[in-house]
Amino acid sequence: MKIVVFGASGRTGSLIVEQALDAGHEVVAYIRKAGSIKFQHPNLKICIGNLTENLRIRDAITGADVCISALGGKSLMQHASEFIAGIHHIVTTMEEVGIKRFIYLSSMGAGESRSDMCGCARLVLADFMLRIPLADHTNNEIRIAKSSLQWTVVRPGSLNNGPIDENIKVICKKVSLLTNTSVSRARVAAFMLKQLKDKKYINKYVCITT
Repeated sequence: MKIVVFGASGRTGSLIVEQALDAGHEVVAYIRKAGSIKFQHPNLKICIGNLTENLRIRDAITGADVCISALGGKSLMQHASEFIAGIHHIVTTMEEVGIKRFIYLSSMGAGESRSDMCGCARLVLADFMLRIPLADHTNNEIRIAKSSLQWTVVRPGSLNNGPIDENIKVICKKVSLLTNTSVSRARVAAFMLKQLKDKKYINKYVCITT
């Protein structure tokens, strides 16, 4: 498959790129700054551009089978306006050029998953510490859900740098501050790439942990 990865130079995005290449996929890595991806591969194409450059986004995704977003804001205190606008541009351009499959990395606590957290966790995490980034993800999730795409929104718990060989769990219960929701970035990357062929979570939100 030909995969376009937005946020390809980030800690999770770079793992998605590496795992996709190891699996034999063709990857287009959309990044903001030249040199932020340090390795080369015959199946890797680098596309440099901002999230507001519609023509650059169009050039990057034309002919792709799927787009993956591992994008996120940079601050806990300020809304990431370019991030939000960028997801809108990506989704709109995908609809225009006829690419259907979109896999989006969000976070536990975004959207209706906020109500799945117990009162204490919801107050401390969703309503205080992560209030702004979760609001940005929620905004993006709403835009994605209104689209004509075949989307999957992946909402991991807290991310760590552990190994890939961990079991993944879909959370179907209340989450408290004592619940271990940590999951490795490598495992999240693997789960997202699994969605290339797995149709179980098309047009669904998935909270995951290990």
